[in-house]
Amino acid sequence: MNRKNNLPSFAFLFLGAATFSALGFGIGRTSGDITPLSIDVAADLIGLSFTPQEKDSMIGTLTSHRNNFELLRKTTLDNSVGPALVFNPLPQGFYPNQEQGAFDWGLPTVVLPKNDHDLAFMPVHQLSVLIKSGQLSSERLTKIYLQRIKTHSDTLACLVTLLENQALNQARALDRELTAGKYRGPLHGIPYGIKDLFAVPGTRTTWGAMPYKDQVIDETATIVTKLEQAGGVLVGKFTLGALAMGDVWFGGVTKNPWNLKQGSSGSSAGSASAVSAGLVPFAIGTETLGSIVSPSTRNGVTGLRPTFGRVSRHGAMALSWSMDKVGPISRSALDNAIVLSVLNGSDSKDPSTIPAAFNYSSKKEVKKLKIGYFSEYFEGNRAGIENDRSVLELLKNQGITLHPVALKTSINAAPLVSMLLVEGAAAFDDLTRLGLDDQLVSQHKSAWPNVFRAARFIPAVEYIQMSRQRNLLIKEMHTLMKEYDVIITPSFAGQQLQITNLTGHPALCLPNGFGSNGSPTSITLLANLFEEEKLIMLGRLIQENSDWQTKRPPLFNK
Repeated sequence: MNRKNNLPSFAFLFLGAATFSALGFGIGRTSGDITPLSIDVAADLIGLSFTPQEKDSMIGTLTSHRNNFELLRKTTLDNSVGPALVFNPLPQGFYPNQEQGAFDWGLPTVVLPKNDHDLAFMPVHQLSVLIKSGQLSSERLTKIYLQRIKTHSDTLACLVTLLENQALNQARALDRELTAGKYRGPLHGIPYGIKDLFAVPGTRTTWGAMPYKDQVIDETATIVTKLEQAGGVLVGKFTLGALAMGDVWFGGVTKNPWNLKQGSSGSSAGSASAVSAGLVPFAIGTETLGSIVSPSTRNGVTGLRPTFGRVSRHGAMALSWSMDKVGPISRSALDNAIVLSVLNGSDSKDPSTIPAAFNYSSKKEVKKLKIGYFSEYFEGNRAGIENDRSVLELLKNQGITLHPVALKTSINAAPLVSMLLVEGAAAFDDLTRLGLDDQLVSQHKSAWPNVFRAARFIPAVEYIQMSRQRNLLIKEMHTLMKEYDVIITPSFAGQQLQITNLTGHPALCLPNGFGSNGSPTSITLLANLFEEEKLIMLGRLIQENSDWQTKRPPLFNK
């Protein structure tokens, strides 16, 4: 079914398929004239009404709009082409620090473990010490992870492409460099994986979706280039929920290593599952509205969602140009800091990137930070609340003073999420108009096919109004966040996840125990724009005084 030629163009603003059919000019039928009746039905969908004279006056203008839509559709737009308007999360008068200092990671002394599976579950910052000291070669470590991927990825349904030969060649070259005295930094020789929405030449970039399962994009994502330059060894491309929603992809459902009857959550499903099961020490994910936080929670790993604009998205699938963010998923807050130090930086290929320093140092005193917590979210008897309260108790026992904070804004964030839906519908315009959405595995009412279709009927005026309210929300959140260095919150309480994804604020999601079903739970730390180093400082303190992040899924601890 070719919707490109048959879909009435003015439906871009208003009408649904059922309405087209009822009026006699529906999808799959020849477009008819725009009439007062069709205007009435369209207006009803957006909560407006017009007089007969107003409707008569509009017919010629609407017909002109429809003709223009047809002209627009003669130009094919690749997913990589963004809009001319670029989202900027910086409130007026606020500019991030751009003076980059030297890093001081405060890495520990590490002894090489006897067993390969113990190596596989070591965090990046410990593996880095082993490689730099010569106790461990990148080739050996890479072979361990490659074997674990071969052994467990089918069980977890987490792998799209294994890059075995490429990874081994790269690991051997990095070992030779180290022997020759060239050391690239703490990621030298460290294997990693990426979410399969990042382009790598010669590999499929499937976006997790059946219509794109054989797609090859002949370019290299900026984050892949940066990680390669830092000495990272790319071993595989991991699954994502189709077009960055959930954990269902064209090959099945990615599993949670802690509970194989449960999905990994999404959309960075494969990245989080692989890290959790010890298939890689870190992987790269993306988040638009929870796609790092949610799978990090479900899989019991540590996810960092950086400030919008800190990390380039060049070479990544676009879902929402104003909300997509790229970040690391690993075994610890410190690991994420090491990875972010490499990913950070403006990129001429991504106009949304903002130059900003990332100045983490282990010598900074965490107890000097002003720490708040959204107190109302720690009250009551909901499931998992004891795990959340245990984090507050841990910090109090470490001498941290906690300040109760209320998350109150004049703007309701829920309606603003429709901006994501409109941008997604635009990013996958052809998918809807050409009927390719029928090929997606998920077809329920909340799945992308229906969501994209419905989003086409959100008026452009309302999208702009959402953007204006979003501007107010950014200002209000900046006013709140600048009063504290870090604010602690349950990961899914209230509207904080929606709000901070809309405003572009960074978040660190940490394991904090297990629920009654045996699956992990998490706590989230928030900071002001471009202040991720404070998240790492507090996250490291929490993890150095707890063992939640060291737990291993029993079925994969071998």
